[in-house]
Amino acid sequence: MRIARLSLINFRNYPQLNIDFSGGINCLLGHNGAGKTNLLDAIHYLSFCKSYFNSFDNQNILHEEDMFVIQGLFEKDGEKEEIYCAQQRNERKQFKRNKKEYAKLSEHIGLLPVVMITPMDSELLYEGSDIRRKFVDSILSQIDTHYLNALIEYNKALVNRNAMLKRFNESRTWDETLLATYDEILVNRGNIIYQKRQDFTEEFSPLFLNAYNEISGEQEKAHIEYSSKLMEGDFAMLLTHALPKDRVLAYTTTGVHKDDWIFCMEGKSLKKFASQGQQKSFIIALKIAQYRYLKKHYTSTPILLLDDIFDKLDEPRVNYLIDMVCADEFGQVFITDTDLLRMKALLEKRDKDYRLFPIANGVIKETEIVEPA
Repeated sequence: MRIARLSLINFRNYPQLNIDFSGGINCLLGHNGAGKTNLLDAIHYLSFCKSYFNSFDNQNILHEEDMFVIQGLFEKDGEKEEIYCAQQRNERKQFKRNKKEYAKLSEHIGLLPVVMITPMDSELLYEGSDIRRKFVDSILSQIDTHYLNALIEYNKALVNRNAMLKRFNESRTWDETLLATYDEILVNRGNIIYQKRQDFTEEFSPLFLNAYNEISGEQEKAHIEYSSKLMEGDFAMLLTHALPKDRVLAYTTTGVHKDDWIFCMEGKSLKKFASQGQQKSFIIALKIAQYRYLKKHYTSTPILLLDDIFDKLDEPRVNYLIDMVCADEFGQVFITDTDLLRMKALLEKRDKDYRLFPIANGVIKETEIVEPA
């Protein structure tokens, strides 16, 4: 799969833009703030119906304008897909596939697989377990509609149960029968989520280890491990045992919404003991494994978006990474960087067609197209 053309109107710092891409490597080059990352985010929008960086759609509208429009022409499995996204200020987002609007945005998730790697991904190491759950959920939701539906229904029941516990706490009332209605949904959907997360981790871990070894040159051993309250026993019994605590705290203290993934290096906490280069290599390996996992479960090859990934990586790791994304297993790749000469020197050694897009203040200068001999 590839995106052949991207068109923007009033998106971030782009008043208007039409750009055609290579099916190989596309390098977006310019100083910080030029608009490189915004182009990657526009592609992400067309895949996930939302920004990778900003959860408030109105804030992605160019200053003092009323709306933004993102349009993309994709080529997938021999067919063309025209995707249209429009956000008018303070209105409902409009999303269309081949000029037909979706009834629910969730119907679009999984159609166009995209993997993004950015400096923000350091949150996977430093922030709470909710960030790591979102990472896994975003992968599974793209390939498994049953998982996505179970997750939506679980989260909805969780919100309602927490609201009920809070209301009971404030009013000093209690209705165990009413609470049991939400418990049944949590247990049913939670068991589905738990099993699929277990299966995912078992399949994902070898992909991650292989990617990390490629990037690091097998210099150190990395490890990921799934952790869930449901490993301690039956979910229904866990809810029953936690009920006194839930009543006091007025929220649900056990369930798959507390799941986490533990990251280790040489048997120790990655966050505490690994160097910055090792941590960044770990994150990149997670995302490369995500790419390979999606590719394994899709008929079409995902698009890979690499945003400012060379910072804090030594030269051998940079070369490992460039060799990796230039290999045949990767299809269309986008890379942002501030150094045009460095990118050109890295890519001209590889047998892969590429385009260089110098960007300044939301304007793309004349592109340079290089095809392998």
